[in-house]
Amino acid sequence: MDFKTSFTCLQTRPTLVVIPTYNELTNLPHLVERLLALPEIDILVVDDNSPDGTGRWVLEEAKKTARLHLLSRQEKNGLGRAYLAGFQWALEQGYEYIIQMDADFSHNPDDVPKLLSAIQEQQADLAIGSRYVNGVRVINWPLRRLILSVGASYYVHFITGLPIHDPTGGFKCWRRRTLEAINIEKVKSNGYGFQIEMSYRAWRKGFSIVEVPIIFTDRFQGTSKMSWSIVFEAFFMVWRLLIKSGFRRSFKTVTPQINS
Repeated sequence: MDFKTSFTCLQTRPTLVVIPTYNELTNLPHLVERLLALPEIDILVVDDNSPDGTGRWVLEEAKKTARLHLLSRQEKNGLGRAYLAGFQWALEQGYEYIIQMDADFSHNPDDVPKLLSAIQEQQADLAIGSRYVNGVRVINWPLRRLILSVGASYYVHFITGLPIHDPTGGFKCWRRRTLEAINIEKVKSNGYGFQIEMSYRAWRKGFSIVEVPIIFTDRFQGTSKMSWSIVFEAFFMVWRLLIKSGFRRSFKTVTPQINS
């Protein structure tokens, strides 16, 4: 499907926050409440048939407000697939800005306006909530997890040339034209690899990327979805990106926003 030609006739709507969920009933109600307190923000929950009733809760709450929506998937098929389904829904509905964030409060909903401001005021095509601009901004992670994440950032830059500080970060704001242009139907990766591949595709297309410093707090409730299979996928995927680019490591410089 050619998103650029298929959806230009739709009336543009403001901002949609896409939140993938699997067993997030302990976190989601408070997160939805915080997001709905922000003006002109709609929410799409992409639920993978959560056994804890997350999807059912969203259905009931959606009856109370037109700003909350549910996209149900029949099976747990990975974070990347969930985001892609949410992005496609957002484009079909005509949203201009699409924000992706986790359901576990590792991404602070108060930072949503910061991402929007960065993408609007600096005319950027992608704003990334970065844990590693102006130093390390991570709370409640064990040292080995932090070393893995920071090491992955250096590894991705060394192999692909992608000039951002936090390529595995999952808190982003996309301008619709960016998602329309990068051919999201061809994105194959899922976990950390998905976050890297999406930013890499935007960079290769020459879109403007800005990094916004955030404080990342590891989840206090629920269970992390991180696994070694996700790490290995990202490890090998960056080589696939380099090969497909013809071993080019230079496309467009990213502009970091370094103010807190």
